[in-house]
Amino acid sequence: MTKTKHATPADWLGWRDAFLEMLIASRGASIATRDSYRRDLDDFFAYASAHKLNMLKLGHHEITNYLADLTARHMASATLARRRSCLTQWFKFLISERHITENPVLLVQGPKRSRTLPKLLSKAEVQQLIAATRANVTLEGLRLNALMEIIYASGMRVSELVTLTTQHIQRNPKKPKQIAPYFMVTGKGKKDRIVPLHATAIEALQRYLDVREQFIPKNRDSRYLFPSHGKEPHLTRQRFGQMLKKLCMDAGIDPSRCSPHTLRHSFATHLLEGGADLRVIQELLGHTDIATTQIYTHVADARLKKVVGSKHPLAKKR
Repeated sequence: MTKTKHATPADWLGWRDAFLEMLIASRGASIATRDSYRRDLDDFFAYASAHKLNMLKLGHHEITNYLADLTARHMASATLARRRSCLTQWFKFLISERHITENPVLLVQGPKRSRTLPKLLSKAEVQQLIAATRANVTLEGLRLNALMEIIYASGMRVSELVTLTTQHIQRNPKKPKQIAPYFMVTGKGKKDRIVPLHATAIEALQRYLDVREQFIPKNRDSRYLFPSHGKEPHLTRQRFGQMLKKLCMDAGIDPSRCSPHTLRHSFATHLLEGGADLRVIQELLGHTDIATTQIYTHVADARLKKVVGSKHPLAKKR
């Protein structure tokens, strides 16, 4: 039963924009989450239009068929789970706006998600990448060195890294020129947390700050720590990802193993292997649930088993 019997695709888009605004205003969703939900909904809208579905009269059969279509497109189980979650929130929003009275997704079984261990780099490989940036004394090299040092020192999400502003830099009140060894960042859910900066990262940041103005477009000010000449006022996640891929190739590391998130995974795993407490790592990463952080114990265990299997004299095949 619905309040409105029919809605046009133009109505869908209007509701979509209101839904996305609600995600940020009421739930503290990140810009990246909003953009992901927009892409997910646009794909669903395209499917609904192609199959001449009425958005206000959908049942669980239509949702099941849509998810089956995604499976036929060889989408990963994690992507399917996110699409289902997006649709659940979407129809919940339509209910709150009194366009519909029932959520058709609730009767649809979610796809089973297989646990896959995150990709990561060894300590030696990360040091190899950072060493390559230190050897590059160009303006771009100084910027990339600062980016690499900061993300590996702090474990920040890439979206948090590229949207840092100069206001995030903390100073010693007694020595204004001295950079404090931490940033205060706002992560998912609008939650603030402190992320560390060791001495080497601070030195890289200071060298970059000396040339930062070279990256600011002429006749324009910028509050972002890593400004850009592109459409976005700051360096984008995609651009940093491209820079990282090239850095890996230059350093002789398979670029398919490298991504900004790989560095975050490596940060957490290397801390755990070094003896850091899991709760501390949870705080540093900004995870709400300790279960999310526990994946790194599986990564560390897998790495230890691999080392024992390949290095222990009695574990080798005769």
